[in-house]
Amino acid sequence: MATIFTKIANGEIPSYKCAENEQFYAFLDINPLVKGHTLVIPKREVDYIFDLTDEEIAAMQVFAKHVAIAIKKAFPCIKVGQAVLGLEVPHAHIHLIPMQSEKDMLFSNPKLSLSPEKFQSIAEAIRKNFENE
Repeated sequence: MATIFTKIANGEIPSYKCAENEQFYAFLDINPLVKGHTLVIPKREVDYIFDLTDEEIAAMQVFAKHVAIAIKKAFPCIKVGQAVLGLEVPHAHIHLIPMQSEKDMLFSNPKLSLSPEKFQSIAEAIRKNFENE
């Protein structure tokens, strides 16, 4: 049975797409810690990130790097943090989080509540910067 992330990557469930290529898909976290909080997933369904092949994990990091550059352009921040937790959805994923301080990476922080229009404008800003990357 496909994971929710596989269904998102396949377009079966709507998402706020930020970037995509043949192997990977990036979309906004629906429960973001900060504006611009993005998830990067492989389109191939793999539960544990370290079960990806060496080539896949390397390509995923390069893809995530370009998404992070786009995030930083869209949402000026000190750095874009990266976290891999992987317990909430059984599909490998990287969290990319614009940071003004390390506290922005605390997953225990309250999540933002954003309107669909706000999510759409955030995704469009990242996507535009990714495409111009």
